[in-house]
Amino acid sequence: MAIANSSKKYLKETYMLDYTNSSIRSLIRVRGWKDMPEYERVRSIYNYVRDEIRFGYNTDDNIPASKVLKDGYGQCNTKGTLFMAILRACGVPCRVHGFTIDKKLQKGAMTGFVYRKAPQNVFHSWVEVLLENKWYNLEGIIIDKEYLRGLQAANRNCTGEFCGYGVAVKDFKHPVIDFERNDTFIQSEGINQDFGVYDSPDELLKEHGQEIGLIRKLAFRFYGRHMMNRNVRKVRGGR
Repeated sequence: MAIANSSKKYLKETYMLDYTNSSIRSLIRVRGWKDMPEYERVRSIYNYVRDEIRFGYNTDDNIPASKVLKDGYGQCNTKGTLFMAILRACGVPCRVHGFTIDKKLQKGAMTGFVYRKAPQNVFHSWVEVLLENKWYNLEGIIIDKEYLRGLQAANRNCTGEFCGYGVAVKDFKHPVIDFERNDTFIQSEGINQDFGVYDSPDELLKEHGQEIGLIRKLAFRFYGRHMMNRNVRKVRGGR
């Protein structure tokens, strides 16, 4: 694929976007993504990261894409890292847009002591993809459809706005999460600060990573995230 020189920086490998890792190369080969037309390639990778990498909480935001793939789950920042790595490995330029969101968006997935002690402003990001000379904002990869169906079933009387359990949308019954040459969103209604766009998650996190103390960070890694993943599994019916 011929790309402008200005787009080449959006194809670079970084520590976090470690797309030459053997597990990522093998996945791309098995899925046949490089053999697909560009739009179908992006759409197929998008659907894979959204639904086959389940919504869940990893040890940290700054883990490399290969670790997210190994975990098999992720949240906004970590699923975005994997999405970007696969896209770049397949010749699709992409960048990351950083934000913070109000922690109330996490309520339900985050409960009790963990919720009370969490920062009010939670670090957030989504991936922007350059396709056919247009940038698309693709936040919809965060929540897998199985989890979303479980959440909708548990809140079947909600027909308008919804905020909680990792979701913040205006239309809870019909959120725009399918990519068909359009922007997709699933948490955007919770945004309260905009950091702008960066070439890579490495650069974004270097400037704007979640600021929490060491004790809180360790508490999240070894206790909090396990509680949150348990709550997420309950929404899926224990899966």
